[in-house]
Amino acid sequence: MSRYLASRAVQTVVTLALMSFVVYLLIGLMPGDPIDMMIAGDPNMRSEDAARLRAVYGLDKPLLERYAAWAWQALQGNFGYSRTFSQPVLTVLWPRLVNTFVLAGLAFVIAVAIALPLGIWAASRPRSRIDYLINLLCFGGISTPPFWLALLLITLFAVKLGWLPAGGQADIRPGTSWLAALGDRSRYLVLPVTTLVLVQVGGYTRFMRGAMIEVLRQDYIRTARAKGLPEGRVRWGHAFGNALAPVLTILALSFGGLFSGALITETMFAWPGMGKAIYQAILDNDYNLALVGLLIATLATMLGNLLADLAYAWVDPRVSIEQSA
Repeated sequence: MSRYLASRAVQTVVTLALMSFVVYLLIGLMPGDPIDMMIAGDPNMRSEDAARLRAVYGLDKPLLERYAAWAWQALQGNFGYSRTFSQPVLTVLWPRLVNTFVLAGLAFVIAVAIALPLGIWAASRPRSRIDYLINLLCFGGISTPPFWLALLLITLFAVKLGWLPAGGQADIRPGTSWLAALGDRSRYLVLPVTTLVLVQVGGYTRFMRGAMIEVLRQDYIRTARAKGLPEGRVRWGHAFGNALAPVLTILALSFGGLFSGALITETMFAWPGMGKAIYQAILDNDYNLALVGLLIATLATMLGNLLADLAYAWVDPRVSIEQSA
């Protein structure tokens, strides 16, 4: 196990280094720079002042030289300052990282808790009315655009009924009890979490249904039924564990992507998370913030891959991760 983890750690470092180089080049090749935006905001700025600012920020140097300077500082733990917020990049991203983790984590747990039993229920009754109904709902969830679903929920529950806030985050006042603060935060989470759950649960259910149907057709399942075992024990004791192995891989991979892919939901509900921060940093030419945000998203995806491998080996004892190291 230690050899495997060390190998994956080396792969992660190499991937992050290559990713930082590619992203830095792509951002550097974008038209305009922060000084151009300053000039657009202050037409009275002279060309001499613009040249001096470019020299101060190092924008007058070749792109590769600028990347080498940034990489050296990053190795020392200094990822630079955000031009938009005038704060260190990690200081800006940390609360947004927590917000995305809360939003994506809650949605992921709820979606999995709904999808796995629903998929097993549909697989145990193939081609029945309930199976057709579950499939129809799954296809509807998969096909629904997240932005349209978000607008629909906002219109119904925030505008028409007025039950929930349309977006943003609760402003906790000093002296508020933790129970009241939790309640306020939860009200702002209901709509974005519901949107992500409805978007995810259809795909997870389909994966679980397909895996379960395949396992239920195996010979050892027929043998277990021939021995007179109860259907519930056959389904949960023999079939569920084997069907869960490929589904766990998909779930772990999707969680890493969800961590940085909730951009539309965060934007629609004005939720201050990672996806929205990266998108806004790219629009504002905030190089350091966009670069570090994308690297964190890459790291989350790679951790998802690692969790997928570990989960597969945990569910299926026949799989040895040491041999793949």
